[in-house]
Amino acid sequence: MITNNISILKNITILYAEDEKDLREVTHQILRGFTKKQYVAKDGAEGLELFKEHENEIDLIITDVNMPILNGLEMVKKIKKININIPIIVATAFSNKEYLLEAIDIGIDKYVLKPIDVSKLLQVMSQSLLYHELKDLYIDKLTNLQNRNRLKKDLETKNIDLMAILDIDDFSTMNDLFGEKTGDTILCELAISLKQHFKADHFSIYRTEADKFAILSKDHEADVNEFYKLCKEFAHKVEINTLLIDENEIDINVTIGIAQGDTSRIFKYSQRVISYARNKLEQVMIYDDSFNIQESFEENIKWVKKIKNGLKQNKFQAYYQPIVDNKTKEIYKYEALIRFIEDDGEVIAPFKFLDIAKKAKLYPHIIHVMLIEALKLIKAKNKRVAINISFEDIASSETKRFIYTELEKEKDAASLLEFEILESEEISDMTIVQEFIKRVKEIGCTVGVDDFGAGYSNFNMLTTLDIDFVKIDSSLIKEIDYSKNQEIIVNTISKFTKEFGFKTVAEFVSSEEIYEKVKSLEIDYSQGYFFGKPMSFDEV
Repeated sequence: MITNNISILKNITILYAEDEKDLREVTHQILRGFTKKQYVAKDGAEGLELFKEHENEIDLIITDVNMPILNGLEMVKKIKKININIPIIVATAFSNKEYLLEAIDIGIDKYVLKPIDVSKLLQVMSQSLLYHELKDLYIDKLTNLQNRNRLKKDLETKNIDLMAILDIDDFSTMNDLFGEKTGDTILCELAISLKQHFKADHFSIYRTEADKFAILSKDHEADVNEFYKLCKEFAHKVEINTLLIDENEIDINVTIGIAQGDTSRIFKYSQRVISYARNKLEQVMIYDDSFNIQESFEENIKWVKKIKNGLKQNKFQAYYQPIVDNKTKEIYKYEALIRFIEDDGEVIAPFKFLDIAKKAKLYPHIIHVMLIEALKLIKAKNKRVAINISFEDIASSETKRFIYTELEKEKDAASLLEFEILESEEISDMTIVQEFIKRVKEIGCTVGVDDFGAGYSNFNMLTTLDIDFVKIDSSLIKEIDYSKNQEIIVNTISKFTKEFGFKTVAEFVSSEEIYEKVKSLEIDYSQGYFFGKPMSFDEV
C-alpha cells in the first residue's frame, strides 16, 4: 500500500502541529522525505494561523492533541468551520482515549498512536489521499473555488432554490489585449472579491467556465429581491473599482443572471437570462417565464435547420426593390434583398433569420446566393442591381475569392452590379475595404456606403474610400417630413457628399411628403414603399 502511493504522497502539502520539540523535528524529517511541502506549528494557535494563511495549499493535517495556548482538538474545530472537508489525522497516546472519542465526534478522519510508527503513519496518510483526488476533481486549480463538477453534484444532492451565474463581459478581448497571464490574474482577483462579498455562511461560490462563476444561496428562505440587491451591489463594485495588474489599469464589467425555483431548472435559467440581460443593457436580471427564452431557443433551432435545408433546396431568393431618380421618378436601379420562401409560398423577410444565420456561421452562403441572383437579373433583364456586403464578408478570403471568381466569369454583367458596404457595422481595417473596392471597380462594379447615419457614422471614412454613392439610413428619413433635427442632419450629409461628388440615396421614402422633402434637400435617389415594395424576379 505504502509503496504504491509514494508517488502520490510527494504531491501533497502537510500541516503538522506538535508541541514536543524532539518529536516534532523527527517527524518533520520523515514527512520531508515523503511529501511535497510541510508547514510546521509548535501549538494549535500557530497551526490555525498557518492554515488560514495557506488554506488553498494544504491537503492534509496531522496534529497532536495536548498542546499549549490552543490544543489540537480546539484547533480542529476552528479549521473545520473554514473547510469541513479537509482530512485530519490525530496523533495521540493510548492513555488519552477520551480525547479520541471527542476527536471522532468533531469529524477527525484518522488517528495514529504515539509513539508514532512511521509505516502506520504513511499508511494512514495514503488512505486520506482520496480527498486529494476529490480536490482535483471538484476544485478549480486557478481560483481554488469549487468547480462545475462540484456545482452539478451539489445541485443534484442539495435542495437549492436560488442561484446566480456571473459572466465577465468581453473576457476574451481582455485576454487578447493583455495576455492570458493577466486574464488569469483577473479571474483570481474576482474570485477573492466574490468570497468577500458573498459570505460563506450564506453562499457557495463556484467557477463554472473560463469566465463564469456561480453563486448558490444556502438559505432556503432567502428573499430573491435581497439577493438581487446583493448581486447589483457586487456588479457596481466591480464596475467602479479599476484593477491594477502589472502597472496596467484594467476595467471589467460583469453581467449576472438570477433564477429561483426548482433545482433542476435554476442552473439553465440563470445561464439563459444573461444574454437576455445583455440585450436589454441590464447588469443584473432575474429570470422570468414571461421572457419566453425557451421558445426563443426552439425558434432559433428551427431556423438553423430551415436555413441549412433552404440553402440545399434553393429556398432563398432575391426580391428587388426599385430605387428611383428623384428628378424623373423613373427607376434607376434595384436593391436585391434576401427572402426565404416557405413550402406554401409564404415569403419570409430577413429579420426572421439573418441574425441566426450569422451566429450559426451560415451567412456566407447567403451572400453567395445574393450575388448569383443579382447577376441573373442583370443578364436576363439588363437591370442595374445593388447588393449589401458587410465588413465581415470583405474580410473573409473565401467570400472574396467567390465574388472575384463570379465577377471574372460575368464581366459583361459587372458594370451593372453595385456593392453597398454596410456602414452600420464597425470597420476595423480600412485597408482591407480599400483593396476590395479597388478590385471590384477594376472589374467594372460600382461601390457605395449603406446605412450611413445608423451607427458608426464617420465623414472621414467617406473621403478615405473610393466610393460612388452614399445611402442615408432610414432612421434619418422616416420622419424627415416633420422632424427638423432629421432635416438638418440629412441636409448636412447631402451638402458634404456633393462636395466630394458622391450620389445620395434616401431609404424609407414611404410617402409623397417624405419624397418632396428629400427632393428639396437635393438627394439624388429614393427607395421606399412610396415607389414600390420588393418584388420577385418575374415581377421586375
